[in-house]
Amino acid sequence: MDGEPRTPGQRAALRFGVLGPVRAWRGDEPLATGSPMQRALLAALLLREGRTATAAELIDALWGEEPPPRALAAVRTYASRLRKVLGEGVLVSESGGYAVPGLAGGALDLTDVQDAAAAAEKARAAGDPGRARELLRGALARWDGEALAGVPGPYAQGQRVRLEEWRLQLLETRLDLDLARGCHAEAVSELTALTAAHPLRERLRELLMLALYRSGRQAEALAVYADTRLLLARELGVDPRGQLQELQRRVLRADPALAEPAGPVERPAPAPVRPAQLPATVPDFTGRAAFVRELSEVLGSAAGGAGRVMALSAVAGIGGVGKTTLAVHVAHQARAAFPDGQLYVDLQGAGTRPAEPETVLGAFLRALGTADSAVPDSLEERAALYRSVLDGRRVLVLLDNARDAAQVRPLLPGAAGCAALVTSRVRMAGLAGAHLVDLDVMSPEEALALFTRIVGAERVAAEREAALDVVAACGFLPLAIRVAASRLAARRTWTVSVLAAKLADERRRLDELQTGDLAVAATFELGYGQLEPAQARAFRLLGLADGPDISLAAAAAVLDLPAEDAEDLLESLVDTSLLESAAPGRYRYHDLVRLYARACAERDESPPGERAAALTRLLDFYLATAAAVYAIERPGDRLVDHLAPTAYPGLAFADRHAARDWLYAEAHVLLACVQQSAKGPALARAVDLLWAAKDLAESGANAKQYEVAALALRDAAEAAAGPGVLSRALTTLTNVHLVAGRFAEAEEQARLAMELAALAGDPAPHCWAANDRGISAIYQGRNAEAEQYLRQAIEIFRADRNLAGQASALCNLSRSHLALGRTTSAVELARQGIAIYDRLGHALRGANGRYALGLALTGQGRLDAAVDRLTEALEVFRDSRQRLWEGMTLFRLAEARLAGRDAARAAALAEQALAVLRGDSGEWRRGNVLTVLGHALGALGQTGRARACWQEALTVFERLGAPEADEVRPLLRPAAAVV
Repeated sequence: MDGEPRTPGQRAALRFGVLGPVRAWRGDEPLATGSPMQRALLAALLLREGRTATAAELIDALWGEEPPPRALAAVRTYASRLRKVLGEGVLVSESGGYAVPGLAGGALDLTDVQDAAAAAEKARAAGDPGRARELLRGALARWDGEALAGVPGPYAQGQRVRLEEWRLQLLETRLDLDLARGCHAEAVSELTALTAAHPLRERLRELLMLALYRSGRQAEALAVYADTRLLLARELGVDPRGQLQELQRRVLRADPALAEPAGPVERPAPAPVRPAQLPATVPDFTGRAAFVRELSEVLGSAAGGAGRVMALSAVAGIGGVGKTTLAVHVAHQARAAFPDGQLYVDLQGAGTRPAEPETVLGAFLRALGTADSAVPDSLEERAALYRSVLDGRRVLVLLDNARDAAQVRPLLPGAAGCAALVTSRVRMAGLAGAHLVDLDVMSPEEALALFTRIVGAERVAAEREAALDVVAACGFLPLAIRVAASRLAARRTWTVSVLAAKLADERRRLDELQTGDLAVAATFELGYGQLEPAQARAFRLLGLADGPDISLAAAAAVLDLPAEDAEDLLESLVDTSLLESAAPGRYRYHDLVRLYARACAERDESPPGERAAALTRLLDFYLATAAAVYAIERPGDRLVDHLAPTAYPGLAFADRHAARDWLYAEAHVLLACVQQSAKGPALARAVDLLWAAKDLAESGANAKQYEVAALALRDAAEAAAGPGVLSRALTTLTNVHLVAGRFAEAEEQARLAMELAALAGDPAPHCWAANDRGISAIYQGRNAEAEQYLRQAIEIFRADRNLAGQASALCNLSRSHLALGRTTSAVELARQGIAIYDRLGHALRGANGRYALGLALTGQGRLDAAVDRLTEALEVFRDSRQRLWEGMTLFRLAEARLAGRDAARAAALAEQALAVLRGDSGEWRRGNVLTVLGHALGALGQTGRARACWQEALTVFERLGAPEADEVRPLLRPAAAVV
């Protein structure tokens, strides 16, 4: 029985896995299943579920119609080696064939899944869909990537296709049960990804249509049908099947029976979040036994109660030496000691833009179950919350490819029971208490063992000297050996001597193999040299683009190809391991491969101007698409008419939600493109791209990167551009300062932008800079000047026929009149602005108009109407991810509630505003909210908290030199009345 000690001689039970790499375990100990062909034999026997396979059947399974001359001898050799690994009585000989009997009771993952699927079908038939769903979820979780991963042979390929089809059928059944239980909103995102991955699978399209319809998105549901019909006609020349056509008809007529699920809506209870982010370990991990033992002991000290606060190991070595492979292998072995999860991140320390610790902490916090709204903005706050969340948990953190100790320190858990494992090219001597491991190249014996496990023992034994020449030519570097050996294993017609001869060419090997960080470049040359011309061009050009990854659409722009052709090329590069698929439709390079690709572009791309042309197309793609987003978000705003023309088209969007989703999803790569284009002839278009993406400045996740880009453009424009480009660059920077509450800086940048725009005769920055000067003046209490600037902005907007701009200036002018005590005109001006926005269908900026009207109505004492307008604005700001305006609207609602003597509601609203207005929203705004919160708390009799809020507000205002300090200071006097 489980848990009972085994008697002497009793061996732990064997377990096998085929729903992923072909693996075997004795108890919890993994067993070496040998070369790819040896694993292919084991897979063929396991999939027969105990039945005997004849030798002829096995030969056909492994080699198909063209077996080698000694195929039978090879099968016998593979079987003999498997017997040694698995033990006596496991692989048996019967009638000239072989079998692996006794696979019941959890011995094979495939059998377990089959049993679970059958039980789910019974539960469903018995009217217990909840039980069926849980059984299917558990069954689907047993897949660990592609079934029979890396196993060669026609039989394995056929079984891979069968198992993948079966997995999709199970997934469709589970999704069908999800929808039957009312979980349609949750299913939309999963179905969207699945239909993208399997575009011709009509059942998935049908489920997506139903989920969208039940989520109140009828137009999108019908769009799915239209897209499917066009796709099937183009790809297969057929119409959608009858079920899909019937569903479309029911959606069109809003069939009442379609609207509600068959059963009650199910809201699953939240489960503890246990991240499992470790990358897959390589099945042929070789050598490094001393390092594995050493690191495992250190990690084990965290879970073993050794008195250490946290176990910390740092593995250092040159690129390609196998740091990540070793760390991932050790981390997987240690998983049982960290039951609360494992976190992983590639810190990109070898690249030009290492990952920012605050960005990593945000991702870690979300992975640990922290809501987006609860993630702080500053690095210090995120690090503190991260340590708090980990307190009491046992979590392993793998920090891969770190740049230096400073990047790593904020990411360390620091809690008892946790452990951190760091890899880097530099020695982490600055990490206090770290167990340092310096990883060198493999020994010749280890290198040959790794080469043999990938290529196969028979081929190496026949040409041992040639194999030693290969690993020596690779400098005993694991990455180089793996690349070389994998290519040889994939080419049965090559001998080891052929590969050794190729590596002996010093023109392709010696310089690169012995040059610092590019020490593995020659191993990439083997893969690059085998590419077709179109593949090689794609490999070179895609490496030119900055950013953490690249979308398929953006890659198609770089390559100047239709998306379908680009995808074929990219997927073929993924197959060669020269490119990684970060997610469906997204691709990335390993940092060393990116450097190598760029070197190839400099060396091989002809004509040389094609490199610049590729980056120009990418910039054009982002500018055209960002302009489309801007036009959807701001109908009637003529800025898009003043942007630089583009020669390459962008994406089109069905609605503002899709447009906005694209903008935020592409934020990091878009802003990286802006910075990359800051020098040279592309500067003007880079400035326009940043301006068109101005919504990112108000996004808490992107404001810092946006500011860095704006400063880079300003500096580049000052050095090399004319007044028109510089005025636009200053306008983007003005927006950054306004968002951050730096109004003096905003005023200075806007003043310069106005002067330069007038000199250049450019109306776009001229009118917006005047508008921004008005805003700055309002916030600084210079309301007469603000009125002057805003009336000037209205005139320029009117001359440019920019109705949306006029509405913006009118709403801002309303704010100025309100501050001057002219409440009647303030209300009228705000209503004029709203009327324009509503006529244009401008939902987002219409919310700004309602915000201004809410303030004016508050000033008139019409508090109920003010609350109504501000609440309308709040809903739009939240829907549009405008955190700054969401926070400010909560603050204004708090003011209105306080004026109406509803102190409790005012305090709650002010607290919500503080939660939203953090970090990049500016300290000045926070000081104003604290002031109102203090008044509300005082009215509730909480005088101590009130004084604490006012003291904090005063500190903020005095630090900023803000005039509001004079208004807060009297509140802290002992005799001050609390109202």
